[in-house]
Amino acid sequence: MSRRALIATSVLLGAALVACAPAATTAPATTPPVTAAPAPVTPVPVSPAPVLSFQPMKELTQAPVRSFSSAPARIIDPNKRYRAVLKTSQGDVTLDLYPKVAPVAVNNFVFLALNHFYDGTRFHRVIDGFMAQGGDPLSADPAQQARWGTGGPGYQFSAELVNGVRFDRAGVLGMARSQSLDSQGSQFFITVAPADFLSSSYTVFGQVIAGQDVLNRLQRNYTGSGAIAGTGADTLLGVQILQEQ
Repeated sequence: MSRRALIATSVLLGAALVACAPAATTAPATTPPVTAAPAPVTPVPVSPAPVLSFQPMKELTQAPVRSFSSAPARIIDPNKRYRAVLKTSQGDVTLDLYPKVAPVAVNNFVFLALNHFYDGTRFHRVIDGFMAQGGDPLSADPAQQARWGTGGPGYQFSAELVNGVRFDRAGVLGMARSQSLDSQGSQFFITVAPADFLSSSYTVFGQVIAGQDVLNRLQRNYTGSGAIAGTGADTLLGVQILQEQ
């Protein structure tokens, strides 16, 4: 075979091999997964805490009334909130009252305050490290001092002993009474230190929210043994009742 014929044959054979070679396998293009953008978070609106508004209740009398023939009818709404501002000779003490816990005691206290019953009475029994007691109408009269602590509004009512409310801190407002659970009247006391041993035995019907320092300044005039000779008694000038609007 001539040289030219050999070259031509080689070229044709190479072309045939190329034509018979398998086509290259091309990997499919990898498309990165599409990550959905997170939905925007809409903050949940937070309602602001309600602002409590209190207004003075209308007084029932203009001058003090010291005695009544029977316990008062209901004049409060237990579903509303009430506060009492004790205006003392040492300053003001503000209390939250508990109408849902002790509705009868709160109603009684509000009724007497709106009749100016407490005006001019004294904290006749204040024991250091224990409590300050007031609310006896006899204590408005210095000439009756020997009998201070024995007076009342002319009627009595029963204690409201509610589980879960305790005399476990300073500033707890309670109803004073004698040995009988049915002997509550007008006298009350406020703790100046924890007195948990009274819990479940005496009615709790409020808590000091301002003015505990005023109570701490009241004249200590009593001990567990009796009156302290030569001591005086601070005056409760009046009680203002505020009702939630």
